[in-house]
Amino acid sequence: MRLPYVPDPPPTNTPDEDRILSNVQARRAPNSLLPLDLALLHSFPVADGWNSFIGAIRTRTSLSTITRELAICRVAVVNGALFEWEQHAPLLSEGGLSEEALKVVGDSGADFEEGSCGMVLNAEQRAVLRYTDAMTKNVSVPDGVFEELRACFGEREVVEITATVAAYNCVSRFLVALDVGEKNGSH
Repeated sequence: MRLPYVPDPPPTNTPDEDRILSNVQARRAPNSLLPLDLALLHSFPVADGWNSFIGAIRTRTSLSTITRELAICRVAVVNGALFEWEQHAPLLSEGGLSEEALKVVGDSGADFEEGSCGMVLNAEQRAVLRYTDAMTKNVSVPDGVFEELRACFGEREVVEITATVAAYNCVSRFLVALDVGEKNGSH
């Protein structure tokens, strides 16, 4: 970490900071605060907004675990956010993605064409991964990539996938820039 982590738990100075800390701890319960939290809590207002937004992305969308975690894990791979990968790849496995498919997702050079990974990833999964790559690498998404995603998902899911990719690009950029988890430079 390029900055020292705050103590766990960090000291609070106002009732609002107490509330924010309690909310972050509640979202992590029964586990303790993550290094990410201990970095964010240098700024209680930022930690508060982050907790609310990322909490909604993680727990309040209609996306399946595999769809959500595919997007998150792929962002981590493309952006070199090892800490993010280590937090989310197990969730992808627990959601039912095979080890072989997880290796494909973790390959930064994968193209997700049907022939090269069609046996381990279905059409929806390939569409999510191609869309995630386009958003993460280029920001602009080609029409064909968007239409492929749109053919697999309804409007709500497209919005939720897009928000998940965007949110976790924010997360990965924060993690990598501050070297949260002290591993991003070694991947």
